[in-house]
Amino acid sequence: MDLAAVAHNTRVIAELIGKRQLMAVVKADGYGHGAVEVAQVMLANGADQLGVARLAEALELRRAGITAPILAWIWTPDEDFSAALDQQVDLAVLSPAHARAIVASGRRARVTVKVETGMHRSGVDEADWAEVFGLLRDCPNITVTGLMSHFACADEPGNPANARQIARFRAAIARARTMGLEVPVNHLSNTPATLALPEARFEMVRLGAALYGLSTLSPHPTMGGESAEATQPYRVEAQLRPAMSWVGLVTKIKPLAAGEGTSYGLSWRAPADGYLAVIPAGYADGVQRSWQGKFSVTIDGEAYPQVGRVCMDQHLVFLGENPNGVAVGDEAVIFGSGGWSASTLAAHVGTVNYEVVCAPHGRTQRRYFTGGQCA
Repeated sequence: MDLAAVAHNTRVIAELIGKRQLMAVVKADGYGHGAVEVAQVMLANGADQLGVARLAEALELRRAGITAPILAWIWTPDEDFSAALDQQVDLAVLSPAHARAIVASGRRARVTVKVETGMHRSGVDEADWAEVFGLLRDCPNITVTGLMSHFACADEPGNPANARQIARFRAAIARARTMGLEVPVNHLSNTPATLALPEARFEMVRLGAALYGLSTLSPHPTMGGESAEATQPYRVEAQLRPAMSWVGLVTKIKPLAAGEGTSYGLSWRAPADGYLAVIPAGYADGVQRSWQGKFSVTIDGEAYPQVGRVCMDQHLVFLGENPNGVAVGDEAVIFGSGGWSASTLAAHVGTVNYEVVCAPHGRTQRRYFTGGQCA
């Protein structure tokens, strides 16, 4: 984990948004990067608040001594949220039941109302806006910091659904204010919207992927005949630096004759005499069986195809005649610096880079680097 990259990416986004607030999303253990470690770096380099999915994630950050505002947005009305309120964690209100639960607690609370604007996943439906806004307005213990929602198609900047969601979000803000709520800090934009839809930035933006150096915009323009305004989001994205590299050390070099098979079922057979390299990462560590035969591992700048079935503990790559002299102990890059990017791997195996960076687990060990030094 390159913490210098996280710091750089946070500064790039902070400069882009100007005086608006930046919420850094560190849910799912910081997209697999380590929530506490990246949160500290993000806050030191321009982030104003943190966002997580679950209450336990917020409490982990508090236990680590992080005092910045934290918003948690996935919880259930029958869940015990008292510890979160004790630690001054802000809660998202997703339904009338959520609003009633917070009011019934009698506790002081800071909340953000998540409103449905078109993604149809979670959030207060328009038919319930008045009830929820009224419940929260009439409870003196509750401070409504603002509204939030989430884009469905922001990675396609030209999709007409984006304009409809922005309009619906503006309508929700207007309705809340008409009913007496100030809602001073509102946020709709995720990473692609922040980059490509400046009209959707409102008072705060809420980013995850960009802070980890992940690309989100698609499709990319040719740059040739595009206007400066159209290409600017892609130029900003090009400044971002991926923070995660997933690497292992070659544990074995195995000779293989033409026609011989390898791994379970001997489902892959060598097209010619050559050598295999064994990499000690399997599906128990996050290398999915569904990836097998679809990706390459990079050793000393050369990409070698993964062959045979991915095992629980290891996978294999074919070196051909091994003209580069790959040896036991050499570093093998599954993705990251010196190899395929997470986005390239994702494209080859049929998923998204978000899932790729969240894949490493099990016996995978995190090591943190800052300025070239391992922490």
